[in-house]
Amino acid sequence: MSEHNPNDPNWVDDAKAEISGMAKDGMSHPSTKPVLAGAAIGALAGALLPVVSLPLGLVAGAGFAFYNRIKK
Repeated sequence: MSEHNPNDPNWVDDAKAEISGMAKDGMSHPSTKPVLAGAAIGALAGALLPVVSLPLGLVAGAGFAFYNRIKK
């Protein structure tokens, strides 16, 4: 993948391709496990912190891990 540039619309295409690959390949895709780990960490943080709810933490953790995977 190319270097992430927020002004470049290709990062949206990279994200779509990554999500599609994760959906097709499941757990064998290299991004699936890190994104699931990020979701678990976010959910744990959401459960422990009074300001953040569990679902919000889960989504934020998964989103952060996914963003880190596609920005490479």
